[in-house]
Amino acid sequence: MLVKDFENFIINTFTKEKLDIVKGEGEYGFTNKGKEEISKVGYCTNLTIESANEAVRNNVDLLITHHDAWEWMIGMKEEILEILKESDITHFFIHSPLDDAEFGTNTSILRKLGFKVIDKFALEDEMYCGRIGEIDEPMEFNQLVNNIENLLEEPVKSWNNNNRPIKKIGVVTGAGFSATDMKEAIDLGCDVYFTGEKILYTVQYAEYRKINLIVGSHTFTEIFGVETLAKIIKDKYSEVEILKISEGHIE
Repeated sequence: MLVKDFENFIINTFTKEKLDIVKGEGEYGFTNKGKEEISKVGYCTNLTIESANEAVRNNVDLLITHHDAWEWMIGMKEEILEILKESDITHFFIHSPLDDAEFGTNTSILRKLGFKVIDKFALEDEMYCGRIGEIDEPMEFNQLVNNIENLLEEPVKSWNNNNRPIKKIGVVTGAGFSATDMKEAIDLGCDVYFTGEKILYTVQYAEYRKINLIVGSHTFTEIFGVETLAKIIKDKYSEVEILKISEGHIE
């Protein structure tokens, strides 16, 4: 696969119409273009010094992440770019279009947990940041918490605010701390709200509205969408090797 093949793949997979909605807004793009030939693709949630160095150690030609390096962490992005340029590694990130995609972050984690996706919510700039999932056989809240911890391979925070069995779940992976998004999930009949970040009013609103709340890490609630994207690349370009770049359980 060549870099230009990958560019065309992104346009065809996400569609030009969708990408144009957030064009120039820092929601997707290349931060560096390296060698033209891509034999190994690495993927993870965050672009950090650690993930860039891990890509170098694993001889990755293309690193795909959900997030770009954070601009407000002054000096970090510049250091990361030096690492990528020195090793001739191409980096591409895809944020809101991956959240919105039918195979994206929310859909991927719901399917991993055994839920069928039945609806979208949390619309922002014409992109849906959330999905509603449903299961045929309701489960106890503690069982769902256990399933999520096993999937993420990390402990989560949970608040059991009602005693109803879980049948319908609202998911906003990553920074889904908004009470507005939670209200929409409640209005759509969800028994539990699951996200990757919380602040004080996230917890308070869940308690007030008596909806169960589960909060994992931003990083590990979002990895499955990037993983699905990497597997789609592998399906189209069978000669390409894909590799998950390990990240620490920080947040």
